[in-house]
Amino acid sequence: MSKNGFKQLDVSDEVLRALNDMGITEPTTIQEKTIPLMMDGHDIIAIAPTGTGKTIAFGIPMLEYIDMQDDRVQEVVLVPTRELAMQIHQELRSLAKYIKNMRIALVYGGQSMKRQIIQLKRSPQIVVATPGRLLDLEGKGVLSLQAVHTMVLDEADEMLKMGFVKDVTKILDKTPKDRQLVMYSATTNQDVMTISWKYQFAPSEIVVEAVKEDRPKIHQYLFKCKRNEKMDRLLYLIDTDRYRRMMIFVNTKFMAQRVGSQLRKLGYQVESLHGNISQSQRTAIMNNYKKGKFPILVSTDVAARGIDVYDVDAVINYDIPNENEYYLHRIGRTGRAKRTGSSFTMMTFQESVRMDEILRYIDEKPEELYFNKVGILCRKDGTSFFEKV
Repeated sequence: MSKNGFKQLDVSDEVLRALNDMGITEPTTIQEKTIPLMMDGHDIIAIAPTGTGKTIAFGIPMLEYIDMQDDRVQEVVLVPTRELAMQIHQELRSLAKYIKNMRIALVYGGQSMKRQIIQLKRSPQIVVATPGRLLDLEGKGVLSLQAVHTMVLDEADEMLKMGFVKDVTKILDKTPKDRQLVMYSATTNQDVMTISWKYQFAPSEIVVEAVKEDRPKIHQYLFKCKRNEKMDRLLYLIDTDRYRRMMIFVNTKFMAQRVGSQLRKLGYQVESLHGNISQSQRTAIMNNYKKGKFPILVSTDVAARGIDVYDVDAVINYDIPNENEYYLHRIGRTGRAKRTGSSFTMMTFQESVRMDEILRYIDEKPEELYFNKVGILCRKDGTSFFEKV
């Protein structure tokens, strides 16, 4: 598209101003394909990898045709996790910055229901929610879905895989039959197709391959090491001072606490994010990370899909993920918003079979590195890796 890519998509001046403030000037493939179809009222099932701009793809059409004279809930975004709900809520608010009297509510489990009821009493036009809490509030009579004309299911595959099938169908059954249903998914599965068959009318299908030009630009690296060498290898990567903001992924709460504690004892500014800490703590940690108050975040996969920090320079897989798709979710935390990022994966001999499965799944081959006898990270040709970064 030309320099006025969003303007050609009939985006309003208010939203164009907001996009400009966000540093976004050209639509990605998923945005270019989704926006006109949503504007025309089509049901959509879109398959797209993480980091391709899905929130803006569905957010712009939602904002463009809200009836500002109607103070009922007109549009709902359903997501699987609290972190993703907070991320989408913030991005929609940024998009709606110049639209007067636009109100967007955020509701999810783990937070005071009273505070969320107060939000709903302010008559929001858009609600971003997790399924369970939305049903709870609807059941209490403080939220009506009868005027909803657009329903978005983001990360539908993950939401349904997590066991929300019954909740999602209950919610859809409470919306008008002629509402628009838009589903975004990284993969297709039987539950996604069942929901589409039952609740969508002649849906337009959009597929954005991971190899497209707007896929996050991530240089992937892989090196072998012994389990008892991992902390030393991690310190080597941190101490190069090449990466201002880093994320380190592990598989368990125990490892998140252990790695975070070891780094803190060595004097590094680091926080750990995992399922054993309260939602208020998780929110505070993420807000401080986004503000740059500390440069290193250690996380389990519980938070991988909900973290939206645009300037993460490097992701380090301290552990090989247990699920193939988690590898993509993890490395997708870097290389966002047209920036280039780096990912490093540490692999023990025991983890090599698991890594082979992941590489077949992503159909890519990261560059293999190795540590020489004096502990320098090298490329295959023997040159020092960081001399060429």
